[in-house]
Amino acid sequence: MGQLLRVQNFMVSSDGFGTGEGQSLERPFGHADPGALFAWAGATASWPNRTDPGGSRGLDDYFTRDFSHHIGAEIMGRNKFGPQRGPWQDHEWQGWWGDEPPFHTPVFVMTHHPRPSFTLSDTTFHFVEGDPASVLARAKQAADGKDVRLGGGATVVRAFLDAGLVDTLHVAVAPVELGAGVRLWESPDELLDRYHRDVVPSPGGAVTHHLFWRN
Repeated sequence: MGQLLRVQNFMVSSDGFGTGEGQSLERPFGHADPGALFAWAGATASWPNRTDPGGSRGLDDYFTRDFSHHIGAEIMGRNKFGPQRGPWQDHEWQGWWGDEPPFHTPVFVMTHHPRPSFTLSDTTFHFVEGDPASVLARAKQAADGKDVRLGGGATVVRAFLDAGLVDTLHVAVAPVELGAGVRLWESPDELLDRYHRDVVPSPGGAVTHHLFWRN
């Protein structure tokens, strides 16, 4: 099938928001509680930040384990990297992800204000300007034959969907309402003119998994 552009484990509220309002350094998800959106993955045995034994198996665990499978690069928007807007004021600050980012691949951060690339552990961040197709072409080249993950946020995912570039999409819909923020969709039915969809409840009932692939 060649290289795919995949959205994996993207989490939204029941009213379609990927993040809330008021994003800041202290609150990457704005007024949204990330614990309410991520609880299903955090409860699995394969959650990478797990510090105690145990955790659930089954479908939720499969999605958690599959997050990095055959991924050679990631694309994200600037708001997923950090809360700064406009020209970069502080090159010493290197994002929300700490000294050991969870990506383990090249990451292409879409921004109108490029800055020098840097590496943390085995993740290199590149800051790039361009339309979705041109950024995807760079990411596919860096992925060295593997797939590219489109990490978000919601605005970036929507831009690639609207450009017809997303091959597969997994969205975990949590049973919480945010009321405002950055919206992925009004309804998942919006994508049915372009994608097949399966809807599978989480075994524990924490979320509903929506799986899309191209018609």
